Amino acid sequence: MNEENPAMIAARASWSAVQRKAKDDWLAIMADDVLFQDPIGVSPLDSTGKGHVGKQAVSDFWDKTMAPATISIEVHRSFCAGLESAHLMTLTTDLPGGTRSTVTGIFTYRVNDDGKLASLRGYWEMSDMSFEKGGD
Repeated sequence: MNEENPAMIAARASWSAVQRKAKDDWLAIMADDVLFQDPIGVSPLDSTGKGHVGKQAVSDFWDKTMAPATISIEVHRSFCAGLESAHLMTLTTDLPGGTRSTVTGIFTYRVNDDGKLASLRGYWEMSDMSFEKGGD
């Protein structure tokens, strides 16, 4: 795998920003017309199933869904082709109130010719997600 593939670079930058809770850094790697679908399809995170399109929509998603949580990303395998990368990953999310969710899926990243993230898509379903209540 080419570690210097532009999509791989964007994926690593995305993971870093998410885990550091660095919203501005995350948005900075995205194209203005970015498509964000995590997960793909209709879900409690996307009532239309059409994804979140554009930086403002992705910013709003961050504020509602990601800002209150702490997300850890474990990458199991990665593949690159052209301006895209695909990753088998496990996301562990610590939610307010002590609940932890875990989901494993395939996540794809596509960049445009300028190296900006044009799409980020998560191949998983809500039924794949497990929850556990933690103690303080």
